[in-house]
This record gives sequence, C-alpha cells and structure tokens, in this order.
Amino acid sequence: MASVDECRQALQELAARLDRHADMQERIDLDRTLACRVTDLDTAFHGRLTGGRLVDLTDGDDPKAKIALSTTSDDLVALLRGELDVTKAVAARRVSIKANPFDLMKLRKLL
Repeated sequence: MASVDECRQALQELAARLDRHADMQERIDLDRTLACRVTDLDTAFHGRLTGGRLVDLTDGDDPKAKIALSTTSDDLVALLRGELDVTKAVAARRVSIKANPFDLMKLRKLL
C-alpha cells in the first residue's frame, strides 16, 4: 500500500509534468475542480484543472468538485506514473471517475 506522502508526491509530479507540457500541447478547454479520493487510506486531495494544468493542489476532499476520481493508493500512484492505463483501470473498476461525458473526453488528453 502506498503512503499518503507517496500519493501526494505522485499528484505533485503530475502537476509539474502538465505544467511543463501545457504550452507545447494543444490547449485543453477545461476549467474544473477536481477531487482525488484515496479509498484505502481514507484521505483525499483536491485542486483545479485549468488550461491543461493542475493547480492549487492541496490535502482534503472537495465534495462539490466537478470531477471526482476514486481509487486505491497503489492504483493512484501507478496511474499517475503511467504504469496503469486509465481506460483499462476504469473498465476493471479499479478507478472510478465521476464527471460529465464531455469532461471525460477532455481528461483523456491529459492522462
């Protein structure tokens, strides 16, 4: 089981990677709040996806988030490091993403 710190670090690495590539990739027209719930650690993180970047990342849940991702700590770390395919993880119910269908299509470009 990955620790809370490992999950936080993986999210920060994703934010840094998105930030480095935001200017090079096609602008993603997405401005939504995001909650990432880690089920086996009973913890959560939240932030905002905007302009192809993940900003304002902090500890704690956002029950009003427009996009909510729920998974275990190990699957979160594997997903964010590119070791777990998001489509296969959702199909296998290892990852749950709640968002409107148009946002889901845009999210695939970021992950």
